[in-house]
Amino acid sequence: MTTPRFADLDFPAPTRESLAADHAALDALLDAGRLDEALAAWDRGRRDTESWSSLVHLRFAQDTTSAEAKAAREYADALSPEATGHEVALKRRLLALPDRAALNAAAGPHVLRLWETDITTFDPVIAEDLEEEARLTARYTELMASAKLTIQGTTTNLSGLAPFAEDPDRATRHEAEALRWGFFAEHGEALDGIYDALVRLRHGMARKLGYENYLPLGYRRLRRTDYDAADVARYRNQVAEHVVPLVGRLLEARRQRFGWDRLRYWDEALVDPEGNPKPIGDHDTLVAAAQTMFDRMDPRLAEFYRLMERGGFLDMRNRPGKAGGGFCTSFPSVGVPFIFANFNGTHHDIGVFTHEMGHAFQNWESRGLPGIDQLWPTMEAAEIHSMGLEFLTYPHMGLLVGEGAAERFRRMHLETSLAFLPYGVCVDHFQHEVYENPQATPAERHAIWQRLERRYMPWTDYGDLAYPAKGGRWQAKQHIYNSPLYYIDYTLALCCAMQFWVKARRDPPAALADYVALCGRGGSAPFQNLVRSAGLISPFAPGALADVVREAEAVLAG
Repeated sequence: MTTPRFADLDFPAPTRESLAADHAALDALLDAGRLDEALAAWDRGRRDTESWSSLVHLRFAQDTTSAEAKAAREYADALSPEATGHEVALKRRLLALPDRAALNAAAGPHVLRLWETDITTFDPVIAEDLEEEARLTARYTELMASAKLTIQGTTTNLSGLAPFAEDPDRATRHEAEALRWGFFAEHGEALDGIYDALVRLRHGMARKLGYENYLPLGYRRLRRTDYDAADVARYRNQVAEHVVPLVGRLLEARRQRFGWDRLRYWDEALVDPEGNPKPIGDHDTLVAAAQTMFDRMDPRLAEFYRLMERGGFLDMRNRPGKAGGGFCTSFPSVGVPFIFANFNGTHHDIGVFTHEMGHAFQNWESRGLPGIDQLWPTMEAAEIHSMGLEFLTYPHMGLLVGEGAAERFRRMHLETSLAFLPYGVCVDHFQHEVYENPQATPAERHAIWQRLERRYMPWTDYGDLAYPAKGGRWQAKQHIYNSPLYYIDYTLALCCAMQFWVKARRDPPAALADYVALCGRGGSAPFQNLVRSAGLISPFAPGALADVVREAEAVLAG
């Protein structure tokens, strides 16, 4: 096939008038009883609109200082509620068709359940609120990207602090964290204001749609059809019971290995007494080594990565003005995804790269599924592909960090994965309490975080870092602002990804085959069905988390 080029992508911007005309044409097809034609035309239109929107938002993330990119994002955000309104109206009409059997045959029962969820999340009465929500989240992204911090003669952004934050020298780590939290202290009032506005706005939208608070609306916006908040609460309890004590023991053992008097917050990022393993070289070296790795793993992975690299669908260099973090987006009109990251010379480069590559490969493998609703699964299932690939690349890690550091990397990754679970559920629990108490003041929200942190991360000692010590650590997590209630998805997926790791320890080819097959299923089923289809146990099932934690503890004790 001809390799597409990212530089050549150009999708025409829709307008309010064009959206209205397109949906009038769809209504006319349905009036004429031409269901299949209407569904096909609608799918093409949705792909085109999503491709355009993805490109606009990506370009803004690539340069948040660009006035042109910002204006384009603002236009897209303003148009989004209009597009959603048309989409929801058509879903309502389709779901009301008298010939339900024909609709079921054309779209499938899972997609219909998704549509039934979607129509409860929008009404024109919240259109302006959605536009304001997008403006507020963009403000947070811009503020985070604006950081210019000088450390040891180097000026960097928040992402660029990472190498200093895990430096073997304890004073350097402390300096990096002091700089990071000094930035948050300086902008604390603005961050509190943005989040307060978001919480009240989201609560108001929920009330307008008939919900008691934002929580049920948030679950529906994430298209969660086969579990609820009670299931998630039980899972958080499992983490508190099985994982928190283990992580506490691992951190105490680390304190003793290093000979620290106390484990401080700025010590937690340094796992290996020899220094955390780093990539074998710079950006270009890592990109080339990854091709060799995928060549050894699986021919489909290898060819896909080659297409991504040659086509320019990777942007992983850190630079001023670039939004922080990493993500994978896609352009469903052309079928090729895009990986965005910020390499900083630490092991996080490998974690973010393999993580986002898992997302991208799933999207590529499922590109042929019928209908845009199946191209991506719901988020907790999508994170299995990303986290799963992090673990499945373990045997080849010598290519990325050097053979001498490969085993150290695997142990570090496993230990940090376990340590992530308490933090991840703390982020989720915090959001549940925030949206249950939308009138809380910023100070009360900080107190909520402090209380939950003592439950899930009782080892945390901030020393003289005043801002996180007063409950401000959550403000560094962009998902809390921009993707409400999403973060638990990482912890649910990690339980499943570690099951792939356990499988791969016993039968690597079978584990990889199951993984590739799961990627190909995309979003063709709800979360727990997809989990079972790969021979995995749902995180909500009794003992699922305890079993993988037990295996991990045995490996780390060896």
